[in-house]
Amino acid sequence: MTRLLRYLSLFIWLGGAAALYGVYATKGLPHMIWRYEFRANGDRYNPYAYRYYTSCTFWGPYGMFTREAENGRCGWVQLFNERSDQ
Repeated sequence: MTRLLRYLSLFIWLGGAAALYGVYATKGLPHMIWRYEFRANGDRYNPYAYRYYTSCTFWGPYGMFTREAENGRCGWVQLFNERSDQ
């Protein structure tokens, strides 16, 4: 029994690799935030002022993608693939 478990443990990494490939195939590769636009509410240079973001631009392996902000916020990383509309 322990011998069987030892051999199975040699192949457990395949599950992680298959999961990563599945995310890549369905969702795409990560792209990081590059630029954003927001409503300044009269205090543009104050880092503590409330900002309502209107659009977010992400940069990564497949190029630049601009999206509208979701609920006035931009994420730091978003997944895109080659077929994502530009």
